[in-house]
Amino acid sequence: MSERRTRRRSPPARKTRTDWARIDALGEAELDAAARADADAQPTDAEFWKSARLVFPERKLPVSLRLDRDVVDWFRAQGRGYQTRINAVLRAYMRAHRKTR
Repeated sequence: MSERRTRRRSPPARKTRTDWARIDALGEAELDAAARADADAQPTDAEFWKSARLVFPERKLPVSLRLDRDVVDWFRAQGRGYQTRINAVLRAYMRAHRKTR
């Protein structure tokens, strides 16, 4: 019986538009000022976390689904996460067609 080894490969480094050299050169005070200037990244304190609760997403249900090859090929061509995107499309359809109670 032959043994087969599977190796996990790291994804290639993504190209970003972030100027990391400039970020690395910033001092602590400059980083703090930049963070405070961002309305979506305000610092939090212990009071903020007092009422926080850990919420886990619902587990996905594995299903076998027959789809046309061109549909699967198109989603796969969009890159990693194609099953998540298929799920998002189905969810959008479901929400658009859900009957109000």
